[in-house]
Amino acid sequence: MQSMEEMMKAAQEAAQKIQQQMSDAQAKLEEIEVEGVAGGGMVKVKCSAKGRVIGVTIDESLMTPQEKQMVEDLVAAAFNDARQKADAASAAEMEKIQGGMGLPPGFKMPGM
Repeated sequence: MQSMEEMMKAAQEAAQKIQQQMSDAQAKLEEIEVEGVAGGGMVKVKCSAKGRVIGVTIDESLMTPQEKQMVEDLVAAAFNDARQKADAASAAEMEKIQGGMGLPPGFKMPGM
């Protein structure tokens, strides 16, 4: 049987490993890019999997005063599409880490 000191050391090492994996995953999420589209591709929003907006592209045919409201709606729709894809990419990455920890599917760790 392990001594209390050995068990505490093993628990601390496991916690450090999990913390490192979480840190690595957060860095990776910043590198993963997703693109939300709206209006048949006339508006595109590129984001990191953490949700940081990298760029917005608007087809120049929409750049008329009469199309202002539609462009605003399409930008919002493209952003929401990108956000949904970023959330999915983030969830997939976090699931990889949780699987490596032996946690049951669907288990929600704080901060994930």
